[in-house]
Amino acid sequence: MPPMLHAILLLAVAATATSASAATAPAAARNSTSNCTVPLPDAGIVFAAFKNVTNFPLPRRPSCRPVRRLAYPSRNLAGVVGWAALGNLSGLLTVDLSGNSLEGDDCFGGGALWRAPLLRSVDVSRNRLGGALRLGASARMASLNASRNGFTSVVGVDGLAAGLVVLDVSGNRIAAVPEGLRRLTRVRRLDMSRNSMAGRFPDDLPPLDGVEFLDISDNNFSGVVNSTWVTKFGRSAFLRAGNASSLVIEDNPPASAPAPAQATMTPPSGRKKHKRVVLIVVVVVCGVVAVSAAVAFMAGCVACGFNRRKKGGKKAAAAAAWEDDEVAVGAVKVAATAPVVLVERPLMELTLADLTAATSGFGRESQLADVGGRSGAAYRAVLPGDLHVVVRVVDGAVAGVGGDDDGDVAAAAAGLRELARLRHPNILPLLGYCIAGKEKLLLYEYIEKGNLYRWLHELPASSMDMEETGADMWDTTEQNKKSIDDWPTRYHIILGIARGLAFLHQGWAGSSGRPIVHGNLVPTNVLLGDDLEPRISDYIHPMDSNNGEVAPESDVYSFGVLVFELVTGQVRWDDSTVSWARGVIRNRKSLNIVDARLREEEEEGGTRGAAKTTMTVAEREMVECLQVGFLCTAHSPEKRPSMQQVVGVLKDIRPAPPPAGGAGETP
Repeated sequence: MPPMLHAILLLAVAATATSASAATAPAAARNSTSNCTVPLPDAGIVFAAFKNVTNFPLPRRPSCRPVRRLAYPSRNLAGVVGWAALGNLSGLLTVDLSGNSLEGDDCFGGGALWRAPLLRSVDVSRNRLGGALRLGASARMASLNASRNGFTSVVGVDGLAAGLVVLDVSGNRIAAVPEGLRRLTRVRRLDMSRNSMAGRFPDDLPPLDGVEFLDISDNNFSGVVNSTWVTKFGRSAFLRAGNASSLVIEDNPPASAPAPAQATMTPPSGRKKHKRVVLIVVVVVCGVVAVSAAVAFMAGCVACGFNRRKKGGKKAAAAAAWEDDEVAVGAVKVAATAPVVLVERPLMELTLADLTAATSGFGRESQLADVGGRSGAAYRAVLPGDLHVVVRVVDGAVAGVGGDDDGDVAAAAAGLRELARLRHPNILPLLGYCIAGKEKLLLYEYIEKGNLYRWLHELPASSMDMEETGADMWDTTEQNKKSIDDWPTRYHIILGIARGLAFLHQGWAGSSGRPIVHGNLVPTNVLLGDDLEPRISDYIHPMDSNNGEVAPESDVYSFGVLVFELVTGQVRWDDSTVSWARGVIRNRKSLNIVDARLREEEEEGGTRGAAKTTMTVAEREMVECLQVGFLCTAHSPEKRPSMQQVVGVLKDIRPAPPPAGGAGETP
């Protein structure tokens, strides 16, 4: 038997043996929780706040643990919340009741909600709240999202000036700029679009030098929007922000470019002819007539004008359909009529011009922050059918895909189709693609929750948490938990990443049967879905210029480092920190480097203050997962296990009940 496989089997045997010796630990923990001697008033407070709200799971028993998160988004809640009662929750951090049918005029907040001393994030967007949005003094409040309701005014906004970073009141019926808005000197994201606000720009707004995102479109502002603000926030931030006679929007075209001019577009042949909206940079291909004019155009560019329209209650993105013209994707100009292929929607006819329109001409306002991707800039877009996608631009050949810079479009398309057929719960699927010359635009599903790095290192300590999802405090079953600070969730993420990586290594893509090697498995390339299921992204990347073959063993090493990061909670791993962790594990001191947040969960589960002589089941699982990381980070690649073997060992560490009907699991 090979030494490497022997080590794996020894680890699996050890996991099985140790789990049996600690089988009574969960029961002890449950008994400790149920024998609560000093219950907190939080259960009664929550009961009083939600007693008139249908579909809310009211508490049935006292609790010894404070309520920290009330996260019930899109739960079909209806009725009137007693907001004043929630202000008495001394440990409350976040409230997310978005996407429900909560009602009430002049009742939200009322000043009392903001008394909660630790409250930092509130999201009541997409409800039926109305009247005045009444705010109160709060030193810790960092994020407030009250968009898409029926509020008619905002009162007391200056009470949040000490810490407010994000304010979204878009999609309401607010008639005047909130008094005191100028005092929000720390705000970085401000969305007041789609109201009927009357105000003076920029005098009535916070200092714009520190604002990173601004949208005041569809309002009644007056004043002058100079070219500095147009350049910083994009012209879409000021669309229909006021009458043309009262709000002047200055343009700032490049010095060598002619002034912007209106243009009428002609749809390509074979498609339905109608006027489309344009906000993209083009190069007009003139004929032999007016050669001098063509030279002038090639020296600069023409910024096409745009019309405005609405669709489905949302601002429609600028759309364009070109026949013989080109669009700019990055620094390259390519044919606007290049088709977009959506693998699972073959009847949807889209072109590069549609992608250009959906991304505001691949503009900065649509660009996503680069968080570890190697495949070029990424842009968010909403396609017909409310399909939310990320468009990633790749220049040149793509690893694992046929075709090269010489323009073998057929081979490249065949390779991308093969990759788009890959489906696994733990990889981010390629939804479609567009090949335009050397440019390849790859379409992926947009994951709103963000990446693993954000959840592991930013959200717990950040004051800008808008989307943190907490667990129902009344339901302690593992499948209902939505926090990354508990061990079952972290183990689930570790196992999911291992399964996704094993799937890529199987070599099921294309006829070559070669494994897909990621080559850059880091937390920013692992996205988390609504259920915190991990999805590996950025496994399709540009070809290495040196044509160096990357072996699957490099992914195994990166996975081991990722295990270290998830169990210890430490950030920024390199060769020295990996060597340090391996030394601690080798000396059987693994518990000393386990993330303190996970240890606190264990203590709150019933072991706090007790004289511990043995490890709990969860602690043993953490130690054994660190041992898996130890094996995966072996210095010699040939000593590292395969990802398929890693999946088997991880499943033995924490056995799961068999699926219904006896169906087998995906690796």
